[in-house]
Amino acid sequence: MAKKPLGKDKFGVQKVMRTGDYFADSLGQFALNSIAGLIGQLTYFYTDKVGMAAGAVATAFFLTKIIDAFTDIIMGNIVDHTKPGKEKYRPWLLRMALPAMLVIIALFTVPSGISGAGKLAYMFFTNIVLTAIIYTAICIPYSSFMVVRTNSQEERGIMGTWRAAAGYVSGMIIAIGIIPITNALGGDQTAWAKFGIGFALMTGLAILLCWKRARETAVERGKEVEAVAETNEEEPTPFKEAITNLFHNKYWVIVLAVCFMTNVSYGISGASGAYYCKWIYGNDNLTGILGAVGMIPTIIGFALIGPMVKKFGVTKTLKVSFLIGAISTALRLIAPANFVYNTVLGAFGTFANIPMMCLTGVLTAMSIDYNEYKYGKRMVATSQAASSFGSKIGTGIGASVIGWCLALASYDGFAEVLTPAVRQAIFTFSIYIPLALFIVMFILTNMFDLEGKLPALKEQIELRKKAS
Repeated sequence: MAKKPLGKDKFGVQKVMRTGDYFADSLGQFALNSIAGLIGQLTYFYTDKVGMAAGAVATAFFLTKIIDAFTDIIMGNIVDHTKPGKEKYRPWLLRMALPAMLVIIALFTVPSGISGAGKLAYMFFTNIVLTAIIYTAICIPYSSFMVVRTNSQEERGIMGTWRAAAGYVSGMIIAIGIIPITNALGGDQTAWAKFGIGFALMTGLAILLCWKRARETAVERGKEVEAVAETNEEEPTPFKEAITNLFHNKYWVIVLAVCFMTNVSYGISGASGAYYCKWIYGNDNLTGILGAVGMIPTIIGFALIGPMVKKFGVTKTLKVSFLIGAISTALRLIAPANFVYNTVLGAFGTFANIPMMCLTGVLTAMSIDYNEYKYGKRMVATSQAASSFGSKIGTGIGASVIGWCLALASYDGFAEVLTPAVRQAIFTFSIYIPLALFIVMFILTNMFDLEGKLPALKEQIELRKKAS
């Protein structure tokens, strides 16, 4: 039986996506967040399971992210210069599925019989291959799907919500399960390797399913209904000119800055929980409880994001969420060692992060539309790559901040007593820095006034196209 034709969104743009399309598309984010989530736990794995020095691990992570971020720019340039008539984005998912699985497994198989320098070199190499090559070759093309798959801002918003939900599911599995499961398996390096194998298989399957259903043009019932494909065929912009244009687009710069700080926060939260539970609460198995409790505000957040965006709009929704995050994090300073008190406030902090997870792609898509208004070209992949550059630097700094703080406090992963210096280091990267980030992101979001202007700008773009 033929499927019922889809209608148009509130701006009169034809809808082209069904539930199966949203689900398959979201699996790409599941895979990416699986990789990012596992990497977020590696600081604890390397220091407390492999026995590597915290400062060395932090510095190595930072260097990998610097290299990783520059490969994003290279990848964006490669994608934007794909020959006309060929698929730009979709093939990369198929190419990277098997390598992703193999290298995820390799992360946790650090040879035990080699020196400390050898372990550091192995860690550096495997992380470079996974993040700078494989993750980048998936992330940049996948991020571009949101722009070329549909012209509807409504559908882009729904795509963002589905992606955030799928990504959060993988993140929650890691947050809730990795410590209790690995401890149940023996708590040693072998136990972590077994967990890694399971996630490697899930990641590869998710990438392949996303590839199978992905499209590079707006398609409904097998027919192109919107000229999205035309955006793929624009004349490539020279790399230097593209980057210069982007930094003269203030909205793209704001998105870049907010993405950077959001990912610093994600990088910290992904790796800090195990240290906080182990040393402040006295039991690292509590990370599972924190993750489970975090599911409550996550579900509420995903349920409310649609109504919030509909009532307040994208930008105002982010303002509200960042304000909630700042207030709840500040209140943690009153009793930072109380498990129940901090768990409740942490739930509000988790809720505050949900809108940005859902709406980052929408903000980026808006800034890409502004590129077309200002320069006559969208520069889709380069815009996504440059944004990802800032995001990866942010994630690298977030993960590295933990190691650097611990190194300054002379942290010993095998110590039996918590020192005052280590306590303050844990409070610094768990409370003080996230509080500052929420405040700055709230200020920057107040400067993003493109949302209300965009419909009029799109009309001008269409008039310009007709005139030419």
